[in-house]
Amino acid sequence: MLVDPLVSSLSVLDRSKRSEFLCDMATVGDALLEVTGAYRINYAMAGNTDPNLHAHIIPRYIAEPEAFPKALPWSYPQSEMDSMVFDYERDKPLILRLNQAINRRT
Repeated sequence: MLVDPLVSSLSVLDRSKRSEFLCDMATVGDALLEVTGAYRINYAMAGNTDPNLHAHIIPRYIAEPEAFPKALPWSYPQSEMDSMVFDYERDKPLILRLNQAINRRT
C-alpha cells in the first residue's frame, strides 16, 4: 500500500494524512481478515530499501508451519515465498472480494 502523494516517511505527513494512511491500512487488514480466513494481520513499514512510504499488510494463518507463526513473514525460505507469484486471472476472484470488503468499510 502506497501513500498518495508519495512521501519519504510517516513522520512527513500532517496529523490528518497520517491518520488517513494508518486507517486505510487497518481497513485493508480488516478486509483481508474477512476474505482470507486469516487469524491475524501483520503490518509493516520499514523504508530501508524503498524511499517511499509504503506498508506491507500480511495475513497470517493458523495452518502455517510451526516454525513461522511467531516469526516475521520474511522468515519463510525464499523458495516458499516465490512458490506462488501473482497471477491476475487466477487471483481475480480474490481481488474482487477484497474490493467489495474494502468498499463496505469506506
